[in-house]
Amino acid sequence: MSYPDASAAALPFSLVLDGLKAAGESTRLRLLAVLAEAELTVSDLTDILGQSQPRISRHLKLLADAGLVERHREASWIFYRTAGEGQGRQLLARILSLLDREDPMLAGDRERLSAVRTARAAAAQAYFAAHADRWDEIRRLHVPEAAVEAAVREALSDKPIRTLLDLGTGTARMLELFAPDIERGVGLDLSPDMLGVARANLERAGIRHCTVRQSDIYAIPAPRDSFDAVIVHQVLHFLEDGGRALAEAARVLRPGGRLLVVDFAPHDLEFLRDAHAHRRLGFAREQVEGWFAQAGLKPVDFRTLVPESGSGKKLVVSLWLAEDPRIADAPSASTHADREVA
Repeated sequence: MSYPDASAAALPFSLVLDGLKAAGESTRLRLLAVLAEAELTVSDLTDILGQSQPRISRHLKLLADAGLVERHREASWIFYRTAGEGQGRQLLARILSLLDREDPMLAGDRERLSAVRTARAAAAQAYFAAHADRWDEIRRLHVPEAAVEAAVREALSDKPIRTLLDLGTGTARMLELFAPDIERGVGLDLSPDMLGVARANLERAGIRHCTVRQSDIYAIPAPRDSFDAVIVHQVLHFLEDGGRALAEAARVLRPGGRLLVVDFAPHDLEFLRDAHAHRRLGFAREQVEGWFAQAGLKPVDFRTLVPESGSGKKLVVSLWLAEDPRIADAPSASTHADREVA
């Protein structure tokens, strides 16, 4: 993976001065180079750079204070990555563009990063394998996943998506699906184990402009008007209050933004409550569209994916699409510069 391209835009004197001071030290420059490749914990960075945790933490704080590095907490862990947007990102791109990627020290860091990634992927695969039978059992009850994914893409195909939020991201499959067409994607999930799977999947696919975070679906850590599209894929049936979740999703939509819900139509498969923790056995069209209306959204599309007769499949997948009725402003390069999820 190459470092980000440097922008030609002029930057404030104080930002450049503080950024160069922060980056102008051997360990901190190595940290920036390796964090440009992956999102990592202090423990990961300790293994890669071969330095103590207090030393690594002190350097990371200096880089974060200068706006070159971002941090976010996930349960008891804290993840770090290079600045994703804004002027800190622009300065960082210029600094990294001066480095020779084949420098022996940086190459050695990348080799040790590869070992960290391998261990992370193995842990994620072990968790996924332990639960694969449960997911496969549900998949066997409805149309193939490929058909669902094709319908999801078609539902959102009428206009471009620059920023995408995937609520209850799970394996991050929705982010993978839309990654080629978006500028930035964020996936939220409460489960650290699932986030481990999602992060490993994104890394394996080489997707750097999408990230995952631990968060409550009822309290999205983003301001209003942050995303062009929000997807809630096979999540509502786990929730106590679907209407509240959709209202929170609507809050972060930009004017003209779209909210896509994918879930099951009403069914009578009671075993899904006990075996798979489903709170609700599907949703009627009118119920979800009523939640849209309460959230101030306008329903614009509804479709169902019905299994073929005689296939033995019993679940109908429904897709509901709503739109924020406010008129969208003309897009500009700075529209989302300061709207990163915390």
